[in-house]
Amino acid sequence: MRLGALLDTPELGLTLLTGESALDREFGRVFQATLQDPTRYLSGGEIVLCGMRWLPGPVEAEDFVGVLAAAGVVALGAGTAEVGGPVPEHLVESCRRVGLPLFEVPLSVSFATVTERVILGLAAERSAPAHDSHRRLVAAVTSGVGLPALVSAGAAELDVDCWVLSATGRLIAGTGSPPSDARRSVLARRFLRAERLPLTVPGDDGPVTLLAAASRSGHRVASWFLVASGDIGRWASARRELALELAPLIGLERSRVDEAKRIENRAAEPLLRLALSDDAFPASLSARLAALDFPPSAQLVTLSAAVDGGGPGLTQVLVEELLASVPTPTLVATVDGETFGLFPAHDRLGRLAETLRESVRAVEPALGSARLSVGLSRAPDAAGLRSGLQEARHARTLAALSPGRAAVLAGDEVASHLLLLAAVPDDLRRSFGEKVLGPVLAYDAAHGSELLATLKAFLEHSGSWTQTAGALHLHVNTLRYRISRISELTGRDLGRFADRVDLYLAGCFTQDWGWS
Repeated sequence: MRLGALLDTPELGLTLLTGESALDREFGRVFQATLQDPTRYLSGGEIVLCGMRWLPGPVEAEDFVGVLAAAGVVALGAGTAEVGGPVPEHLVESCRRVGLPLFEVPLSVSFATVTERVILGLAAERSAPAHDSHRRLVAAVTSGVGLPALVSAGAAELDVDCWVLSATGRLIAGTGSPPSDARRSVLARRFLRAERLPLTVPGDDGPVTLLAAASRSGHRVASWFLVASGDIGRWASARRELALELAPLIGLERSRVDEAKRIENRAAEPLLRLALSDDAFPASLSARLAALDFPPSAQLVTLSAAVDGGGPGLTQVLVEELLASVPTPTLVATVDGETFGLFPAHDRLGRLAETLRESVRAVEPALGSARLSVGLSRAPDAAGLRSGLQEARHARTLAALSPGRAAVLAGDEVASHLLLLAAVPDDLRRSFGEKVLGPVLAYDAAHGSELLATLKAFLEHSGSWTQTAGALHLHVNTLRYRISRISELTGRDLGRFADRVDLYLAGCFTQDWGWS
């Protein structure tokens, strides 16, 4: 599709800011960037759409534009809905310097609308040589028959079974006998780890090919993908092109599903904001929950989640995917940068946590340097909603301290005092931990000693000299010397219960302590 043809689409209202001489450039897809370096997801020959939230200043803009130019991107579309105002001049200048066309997406037009127009335009161009199959697929999308009908139509045109899976391996739609749970897990892992797509994956029942469907976040961990039976690399070119067209059409249907979910969740943000406030009256919360089809007097499950190092909106997309299999109504919303989920309980909290862990383990390899933490709790009814949300938040805070890139923790799985400690502000935790145990940490660092580990073992064994010495494989006299040294450094007497409590709390607040 020509860049000029896209810019000339009246209903989009796009404004070219630089790149007048490049209107004849051709592009083959559109990509929505939510990463400062999206190189891994670029193959050249695409248009990139990006909000200004990621490009707050000239330095970030210069780096981002340089990455796009080096990757062979055809043009950059900038949206200002997140920050307001016109596209800043420093971004225009950065694009002009490297010869990258830049256009502005008006506030009234969403990136999803631009993406839909591009996908349909590309499909129409491909169908121009009178390929009836292409036309039938496009007709299935434009008629609004939905994802299952589109997948069935695509499978019929390709004459193979097709399935749509999420990044967790969840079956969304398909034809024929679906792959087993184990097979879907394998396919999801291969999809998340693939350097390039399409990817052919062998199997006992023959090979299948994985093709990416566009995601609204631009992050593969939040994407759906198409699984087509067979190796499309061995297909005739026309049939292969049809498979390559079906995948983005599925992505278009996914954007419609997401939009419907967004509309459903419109009531979630004010409800959760009210529940977290001091103005949360049980009668008001009960009325709002009833209006959202929550069963009256139902026990509620509360969820708090955060992705440290992920793009904007990624946490909410992930939570929506993690809760997609919940058989009861779910609400997901982001309040002041923190994402919450809410749904009527249908199982024990511990079992729900384990189910979520299985899904989280599936997407963990694709998180990269980002870290996902999820906390769960319960509220007996609307009156307990605020405390349930707060306990989920504290469980999430503790989950963030766990090793690995993803962790799920339920309030029932945590000792009550640890949930209480999780409510202590971070700056106070650091200050107290450094004040009490700072001298011990400094001594260990300077002398290569193990005083902190000795203290932890001593407290774990309730101050028993014999048990601690046995656990550490030390002579009791050596242990007594170490404990004496700890007392000198901290000014605490480990024979006194109050001083032991001080040291225990400081240990819980110290990253090197290792307790959770």
